[in-house]
Amino acid sequence: MTAHLTRATWGARCGKSARRVLRGGTGTSDLVARLVPTHHSLSQDLLLRAVKKHAPEQWIVLYIERWLKVPVQEEDGRLVPREKGTPQGGVASPLLANLFLHYALDRWLAAHYPQVSFERYADDVIAHCRTEKEAQEMRKAIAARLQSCGLELHPEKTKIVYCKDDSRKKTYPNEKFDFLGYTFRPRSSMNRKGKFFINFSPAVSNQAAKAIRDKFRSWKLPQRSDKAIEDLSRMFNPIIRGWIQYYGRYYRSALYPTMRELDRDLVLWAKQKYKKLRRHLRRATHWIARISRSAPELFAHWQMGARRGSMMGAV
Repeated sequence: MTAHLTRATWGARCGKSARRVLRGGTGTSDLVARLVPTHHSLSQDLLLRAVKKHAPEQWIVLYIERWLKVPVQEEDGRLVPREKGTPQGGVASPLLANLFLHYALDRWLAAHYPQVSFERYADDVIAHCRTEKEAQEMRKAIAARLQSCGLELHPEKTKIVYCKDDSRKKTYPNEKFDFLGYTFRPRSSMNRKGKFFINFSPAVSNQAAKAIRDKFRSWKLPQRSDKAIEDLSRMFNPIIRGWIQYYGRYYRSALYPTMRELDRDLVLWAKQKYKKLRRHLRRATHWIARISRSAPELFAHWQMGARRGSMMGAV
């Protein structure tokens, strides 16, 4: 079924990672649209029409219809009929919502606004408009289209963003937005000739960075003095490598402050682990720095800098 979705559709699709959607460009004004959660409010009749168009067997449609319409049982035992939406948490809900939005939005945008490129990941949409006027028109048109399909735009999270860079130097209230764990905003970049310029580009968002730091704290590294550093590497390095591969794809240096938090935890671990370091923060810092240079393969973030161990420079 996912083979019939448009190239601009991402999320709940095999082989379509969140990182790949970030390759899309930006216009002068991007319309960042967030839909009110679709699994609560999408029309079951319209959804079944879409399912019938693609389901090869009638029994598939029958089972999906039964699954959609099964009543919800409350804590007191009452059965509440389900007249719209899909069961929250259902394994098929993301795929069905994707199929619904394929017809409700993607195909409609491609037919009525072929000049506007867009990306959609689940219920988040970015439309790349050339002017603010075009973005305003798109917002009204998309809102009307969704309303006709029983959906609506999120009033607070839908906004028009001015993509400010060296060639677009005006000032607008919205000059940045978050999407898939990244913050898109004007940033200083270096071209191939070594000259700096302002580029509208993504980097790890503050919210994503905070989630990573919270994860570091949940590991309680300073309290794991019974573990060798190789044990800590086996336990946590696969997770760290995953973060770097995703969030480090663009503007990797934005990850440095967050990863230094991990180095600080490793320093505290070393102080608890070895008596000779217990009361010597600077000595423990230098010890971790030497390990990061001699064995950078232990932790993926030790290989991020321009030279081995460079992440330890500001522990």
